[in-house]
Amino acid sequence: QVQLVESGGGLVQAGGSLRLSCAASGRTFSNYAMGWFRQAPGKEREFVAGISWSGGRSYFADSVKGRFTISRDNAKNTVYLQMNSLKPEDTAVYYCAALLTGNYYRDYDRQAAYNYWGQGTQVTVSS
Repeated sequence: QVQLVESGGGLVQAGGSLRLSCAASGRTFSNYAMGWFRQAPGKEREFVAGISWSGGRSYFADSVKGRFTISRDNAKNTVYLQMNSLKPEDTAVYYCAALLTGNYYRDYDRQAAYNYWGQGTQVTVSS
């Protein structure tokens, strides 16, 4: 089992920044790829960003490219999502997820590919 706990959400004005953290426990962190997803009110959950086991490969949704970065610290069992130039449309509950088995490079943006999920953290961007 893998336990994931997100933190760092909150209320921020448009144009501001937030850094989300996701702390993992239960298995060797460096064995799994990580992803961030989000779900806005009335919408389906969508892919935001993903990072490979070593951190050498990352992917982003078009809507956040150039504004968000993803990183991981395997020594701290933590993955981060740095969100800059936030927009009201970024308002959502953000979830981190771990992909332990499967083909990350093919499935990084597929929710069904991820084996474990956190409980989510709310991000609200005011205009």
